[in-house]
Amino acid sequence: MTEAFAQVDQEWDAGDLGCGELVLELKGRLDRMRPGQVIKVIALDPGAPADMPAWCRLTGHTLRHEEHPVYLIERRAEPWPTSSA
Repeated sequence: MTEAFAQVDQEWDAGDLGCGELVLELKGRLDRMRPGQVIKVIALDPGAPADMPAWCRLTGHTLRHEEHPVYLIERRAEPWPTSSA
């Protein structure tokens, strides 16, 4: 077991959920976790290799590992900066 996998706090098999459903469910799961905790996501969707890194960049969560279909995501610290209009 690698060091990255040794620190997994939750695991979720998202199966073949598509991008929209996948990221909505993932957001809800990460919202219930504490900052710094890590979730292991198994996402079979063929778009996941592009979607997961992009979503992490947009939301401030850290993608610790990606090797399709396995992704390790560390929950960001709060608060996440917002842009003012």
